[in-house]
Amino acid sequence: MNVLTREQVREVDRIAIEELGMSGLVLMENAGRGVVDRLCETSRPERVFIACGKGNNAGDGFVIARQLDLLDIDVCVITVGDVRQLKGDAAVNFELLSQTRVRITDRIDVLPGVQDEDWILDALLGTGSHGQPRPPYDEAILAINAAAGRKLAIDIPSGLDADSGKPADRTVRADHTCTFVAAKPGLLQEEAQPWVGQLHIVSIGVPWKLLHQFAV
Repeated sequence: MNVLTREQVREVDRIAIEELGMSGLVLMENAGRGVVDRLCETSRPERVFIACGKGNNAGDGFVIARQLDLLDIDVCVITVGDVRQLKGDAAVNFELLSQTRVRITDRIDVLPGVQDEDWILDALLGTGSHGQPRPPYDEAILAINAAAGRKLAIDIPSGLDADSGKPADRTVRADHTCTFVAAKPGLLQEEAQPWVGQLHIVSIGVPWKLLHQFAV
C-alpha cells in the first residue's frame, strides 16, 4: 500500500496536470466514479445524501451525485457554504449537476430524515484541511454524525488530520472511507480508526510510474 502525505498528493496532482497534461476534470471524474463503484459493491443504495463544501472535495461529491443519478439512485446534495465561492473543476461539476434530476439544498436539517438503510457521504473538507472545522462545517459534521444511515467519507473524514490522524473536536465518524491515489498517514493511525472505518484506496488514473516516484 502506497502512503503519501497531503503535500505529496498535492504534488502528484500538480505533475499529472501540469507536466503530463492530464485534465483535472478527468481526474475528478475518475475519483467520483471510483467511489460510486465501491459504494455499489458494498451495498447498492436506494437513497444517498451527499454533504458538499466548496473545494475540490465538493467537486468529487458533485461527480458522485451525477453518476448515482445515472444509475437511477435517489440523490440529495446538501451544499454547506456559499456555492458562489466554488472555483475551477468544482464549479464546472456543480453546473453539470444542476442539469440533472438530483435535488440540491442548502438545508442540513434534511439529515434527521435519513433512514438506517440510507447512505450519507461526507464531501465537506478534503485532505488539505487541518485544525478545528469552522462554521458552518462544524454544525454539518455534528448533523451527519447524529443522523441515521451509513456514512462514507470521501478522501478523508472531515475533521481528521490527513498526516497526523488527530481528530478535531467535531470529526465525521465514517463507516467507510474512500481515499484517492494512496493512503494518507493519518488514516492508518490507531487513534483515527473509529472515524475512518473500512479504508478503500481509489485510483484516479494517475500513471503508476508517477506514484512510484513517491512510494514509501
